[in-house]
Amino acid sequence: MIKVENVSKSYELDDGTKICALNNVSFEVNEGEILGIMGKSGSGKTTLLRALRGVEHIDDGSIEVGKVKVTSSSSQFYYNNLKKETAIHLQRSFGLWPDTVRENVLRKLYARRYFDEGDTNFEVAESEFGDEADELLELVSLTHKKDHYASVLSGGEKQRLIMARQLAKQPKALLLDEPATMACPKTKQEILDAVKKINEELNITVIIVSHLPDVQKYLADRVILLEDGEIADEGSAGEICDKFMEDMDDIVDINNISTDEDVVDVKDIYKRFYLLTGGEVLQIEDINFKVQKENILSIIGPSGAGKTVLLRMLAGLDDPDSGEVLYNVDGEWSDVDIPGLNRMKIRSKLGFMHQEFALTHYSTVLSQLATRLGYKNDDIVKDAKERAKKIGLSDELLDSFYLLTDLPENEAKERLRQIGLDGEILNDLFPKFPETATKEAVADIFESLDLDMSILHRKSYELSGGQKVRVMLALILISKPKFLLLDEPFGDLDPVTLRDVTNALKTISKDYGITIIMISHNTDFIKELSNRAVFMDDGKIIDDSENINEIVDNFIDFCHADYLKGE
Repeated sequence: MIKVENVSKSYELDDGTKICALNNVSFEVNEGEILGIMGKSGSGKTTLLRALRGVEHIDDGSIEVGKVKVTSSSSQFYYNNLKKETAIHLQRSFGLWPDTVRENVLRKLYARRYFDEGDTNFEVAESEFGDEADELLELVSLTHKKDHYASVLSGGEKQRLIMARQLAKQPKALLLDEPATMACPKTKQEILDAVKKINEELNITVIIVSHLPDVQKYLADRVILLEDGEIADEGSAGEICDKFMEDMDDIVDINNISTDEDVVDVKDIYKRFYLLTGGEVLQIEDINFKVQKENILSIIGPSGAGKTVLLRMLAGLDDPDSGEVLYNVDGEWSDVDIPGLNRMKIRSKLGFMHQEFALTHYSTVLSQLATRLGYKNDDIVKDAKERAKKIGLSDELLDSFYLLTDLPENEAKERLRQIGLDGEILNDLFPKFPETATKEAVADIFESLDLDMSILHRKSYELSGGQKVRVMLALILISKPKFLLLDEPFGDLDPVTLRDVTNALKTISKDYGITIIMISHNTDFIKELSNRAVFMDDGKIIDDSENINEIVDNFIDFCHADYLKGE
């Protein structure tokens, strides 16, 4: 049904360096089979999937899906035909219309015949495709949500709606790129069950790229292992997963035990969220806990529990309706919600890594590290205050500008644009660190994260996915923060690379006395790194324990995550 013969693909970087993404790859997939593809970050998995989809032109070889075949010499016409034979589902893609669930599916069905999804005649769509829309929603278990607007769906429901829309195109093959990697175990189970149902009831051939052994064992009939763009092995999911994990480093022999000194105090946090068309959707209340110095605390819970909102309030990026978040910096307690120099001192010691983090696309790694040190070096508060005086900024306004340095770049620029200011004002107030000093400051961090110093002169788009995550972590750690807040930034990493990151975080936390508060859905990562966990659901804390294994196992049972139990 799918035949890949001797496919190769290379890319050339700006400096002339050539990177081979795929080298002489050959395999076949039978109709109705679920084929898994595994490999470390940068092994060529996504490039292969994009080639199968027809959006990546190959350098050598051929790809055949059904009756469509493309080679390196094929015109765009044939690659476009390949797109018609396949449908792809990307992990981070949520391209949905602001309509109901059913109307989203009807739009795709209408476009299949009339080629215009944006100008759908719903009366015609209903009469011609209504029954088919209902069948697709039943297939992905969304019948009960058919009249809900897409914007109010959970992450897992959105992913299943995207699948229904892809199936509306009647593809020969469904290509899945890390489906639900970032999702909580409950959401992931729903998505995996939807894939199984689609495969069994429609006999659609599925190729699933996932570096998660639990996912491959739950879904795949057969798995291919990619290494450096080549097929290293293939076999059953169990065999290939075991081989994939055999090079994983041992857990570093460090016992991260917190001190008895309280450094974060969260008191009576309350926040309520509304949708204009949907009423109250989340109420966070009665949030009380303390965090001790050098604690590694995980916040766990299902999607929509309020974890990210809580973490953003801990970082002072969002304000609670009531309550306070206090930090102890240099023996002095201060509220992260009260503007001024004290909050700047907190923020100068705080690093935040967002789930949807983004490196500056065309900037070199070295340039971004130098900018980050300009924001976070030890003398920043004093020096920035002197610059602010010269241009007439109050301490409170200076602090408001400083807050932006912990936001994702796009969000920071948008906030400045809304008040008529250019993003360069941040560079004026917090100038870059010298490049030579930056190289010296980052050397030990790069070594801990297994990053080669040669990538300092690469631009962000020239890095692999795993390198991007570790470079972003280096950006946060280069200033040796005392508080590190992590919002599920490592969900895209394969387990071998994640073990490297886990060991690095344990080492760096111990060496520099860093207190970590993190959100993660990866239960193995939580068990390996944390020494305490807070379990949230529906905006409330329902458990708080230092018995990590027990609280994580309770979370798995709560989510009915059979794929994590080998069932």
